[in-house]
Amino acid sequence: MGARPSRPTRPSIREQVQRMREEAIVTAVNRLLATKGYDAMTVDEVAAESGMAKASLYKLFASKEELAGAAMVAVLDRALAFVDALRARAETAAAAGTPVSARAQLEAVTRWAMQTQLEGEMPSLPAHNSSLSASLQSNDDYMDRLLSLSNRLSIWITEAQTRGQLQAAFPPEMVLYTLFARACDPVVALLKDSGQYTHAQIIDWVMASTFQGLGAATAR
Repeated sequence: MGARPSRPTRPSIREQVQRMREEAIVTAVNRLLATKGYDAMTVDEVAAESGMAKASLYKLFASKEELAGAAMVAVLDRALAFVDALRARAETAAAAGTPVSARAQLEAVTRWAMQTQLEGEMPSLPAHNSSLSASLQSNDDYMDRLLSLSNRLSIWITEAQTRGQLQAAFPPEMVLYTLFARACDPVVALLKDSGQYTHAQIIDWVMASTFQGLGAATAR
């Protein structure tokens, strides 16, 4: 008889508590990055937001850069999970004879990103020359996930351009960067802060300006 497969070991109580603390901290960092940005966020605020002593926080994350990196990795994990779910549904739809276009997939991801921002759960992207940007470039977990997400979206972008669903004249990387920018679009934040519009209105308008442009349909 073959050996019985070993049962997966359950994490200890201590490991479960540590994981819960890490998740609480990352959630707090995510909210602060979304509302204040990296430069204005302080470790004291993270400790207060997560309900932990500052000393305990530093036992899990050695620096402000590590805190921000963990939050960025977490949001990329959420994005990848959303994209993979879209791909799985598209495969099911294709098998049933109702294929989903590459452009529709890109639009769904863009809507998700803006909805996440409106809900205050999307950390602001770091400035290109900021200390956070430099720190993230040396963060293997962050870079691996960013590359994975970029590759998945790039496949859809290439397919959409090939099929005439997006303008083929635009370099694919420009389309990719444009879609990434919608995740932290200041237009979305400004319209939200005005208090005059619903989330659905904001998303619909920014989606239209992104995928159809600002020109009137009858313009010459």
